[in-house]
Amino acid sequence: MASVKQFQVTFDCADPERVARFWCSVLGYVVPPPPPGFDAWADFDRTLPPERQGSMYACVDPSGIGPRLFFQRVPEGKVVKNRVHLDVRVGTGLVGTERLETLEAECGRLVELGAVRVRLLAADGINESCIVMQDIEGNEFCLD
Repeated sequence: MASVKQFQVTFDCADPERVARFWCSVLGYVVPPPPPGFDAWADFDRTLPPERQGSMYACVDPSGIGPRLFFQRVPEGKVVKNRVHLDVRVGTGLVGTERLETLEAECGRLVELGAVRVRLLAADGINESCIVMQDIEGNEFCLD
């Protein structure tokens, strides 16, 4: 029997710190403390070779339950739909109007952070409603 493993979710992006801070705001995550001997991540970053400065950032669930999110700079931009995406679970257990109101309220908050609303997937008798969105670099995610 396989044992449960910890995992992190890695995002390819152009601006790792900006995208990480967006997801901190979305999920209530925090930036972990810098390595020992550094007062801030910027201090650590300046010790890297110039081509690696600003090339990575991370955020973590302060409760330790959710996965670590890692953001790495890549040279190419996003061109197609994600093959994997996050579902931000804000409507768990809610149905109908109550669910839609909760999703819409959170959608409004995330749009203020820079997210883009793509479309509402309405309840269809099998699945409840969700809202497809994009983060600040166009990565798709769902409010579920």
